[in-house]
Amino acid sequence: QVQLVESGGGLVQPGGSLRLSCAASGVIFRMDDMGWYRQAPGKQRELVAVITSGGSTTYADSVKGRFTISRDNAKNTVYLEMNSLKPEDTAAYLCNCNAKKTIATPSRVYWGQGTQVTVSS
Repeated sequence: QVQLVESGGGLVQPGGSLRLSCAASGVIFRMDDMGWYRQAPGKQRELVAVITSGGSTTYADSVKGRFTISRDNAKNTVYLEMNSLKPEDTAAYLCNCNAKKTIATPSRVYWGQGTQVTVSS
C-alpha cells in the first residue's frame, strides 16, 4: 500500500500564505502524476493543481498566478505553495498520486486524508 500524509494546513488571514506538503511512503516502483485537490463543505471535490514526473504543471483557473505546485522526486513528496489566499480558498486539501508498486502491477490512484485550510480574518 502507498500512504500519503499531508501537512501544513491551518488558519491564515486573507492575503496570507501557506505551504502544504504531501509525502508518499510504502512500496513504490514508479511515481507518476502527483496532485492537489480540495473540497469545501457542500461542494464537489475539485482539482487544484497537478504535476507530472517530468515537472509539467496544470492549475485550476481559480488559483493560477497564486499557487505553485512542485515535487521532490527523490523524496516522493509534492508541495503546494499558496499565496494571496482568499476566503473562497477555504477547504480540505487532499493530495493524490498515480503510482506503480511493482513493474508488473498497474498504476493506480492513492489519496491522502487531507489537511484543512481556513482563510478568515
